Amino acid sequence: MFGSVGAPEIILIIVVVILLFGAKKIPELAQGIGKGMKEFKKAVKEVEEDITEVKDELKSDKEKKD
Repeated sequence: MFGSVGAPEIILIIVVVILLFGAKKIPELAQGIGKGMKEFKKAVKEVEEDITEVKDELKSDKEKKD
């Protein structure tokens, strides 16, 4: 689907973004996106830790029953 996106298309997208948001707002937008990605990764890590913790608890409960 996006395999045919070349340099001219990317340049056009960048120009449109600059026109819409202005050159001064782009660093702020990029910073916001970076913070959002960082927060998302943190949330994913917390969920993975919770799943691992529950898995370990279930495993230890099973071992106690045996």
